[in-house]
Amino acid sequence: MKTVAETLTAHRSIRQFKADKIPQDVIDEVLQEAIMGTSSSGNLNSYSMIMTRDPARKQRLYELHGEQDFILQAPLVITFCADWYRTRQWLQLRGARDNFNNFLGYQVAANEAMLISQSVTLGFEARGYGICYMGTTLQAMQDIADYLDLPETCLPITTIVVGVPAERPDRRERLPMRAYVHDEIYQEPGPSDLEELYGAREETGWQRYMSMPHLRAMCEEGGITSLAQMYTSPYKYDPDAYAATSLRVLEALRGRGFLPSGLDLTQPDE
Repeated sequence: MKTVAETLTAHRSIRQFKADKIPQDVIDEVLQEAIMGTSSSGNLNSYSMIMTRDPARKQRLYELHGEQDFILQAPLVITFCADWYRTRQWLQLRGARDNFNNFLGYQVAANEAMLISQSVTLGFEARGYGICYMGTTLQAMQDIADYLDLPETCLPITTIVVGVPAERPDRRERLPMRAYVHDEIYQEPGPSDLEELYGAREETGWQRYMSMPHLRAMCEEGGITSLAQMYTSPYKYDPDAYAATSLRVLEALRGRGFLPSGLDLTQPDE
């Protein structure tokens, strides 16, 4: 088994998988280690993990996640949920005051769902399995919650697919460490800092896009001439789509009891 350092430095997002199943004892071992080794606020462990292996149910998740083929290839899909339902039922059983059905509760549980997801990811990768995170979880939050029969104050936060890799992609570049690490207080980057920090990333990232015929055609059609433009184009992280998705996420929070039912999500506060 790989060490933590070896696992981190070898990480790749895998999008092609072999059909090999993951033994149940391996899944149980990874999950138990992650649960025991992941920090939690008040040791309340405000998360749940939904395992999906059934082909028919994976088909529906495939549809909800924008029809990404690796969902059908991978033998296991795990949906990580911010979950206060279990804890709130326990509070009620013991005659305690209700809590956590509020936005702060959501923030705590969402953070814990991400923490446990990374621990699970490291556990599988240390054993030679590949994973890929799916940001589409937030875009389809309400529909996924309905499909998985999630109760009140329980919402999906992120999803991973797990399996034996059928590819070994190149490692994606990161910015220099000084872009992320600040000494004592936040150091705002100036134009020259940004040129230095993003120069190599812009060159290699743009070359990668241009090396793929379908992406190159999209950029040429849309008049996109730089990596930054691609990131906020209709083909990637469209600001208009982000605004619409943000409202859907807020509606999901309200529908699952994390926001007051009378809150107007379309109008700013006066």
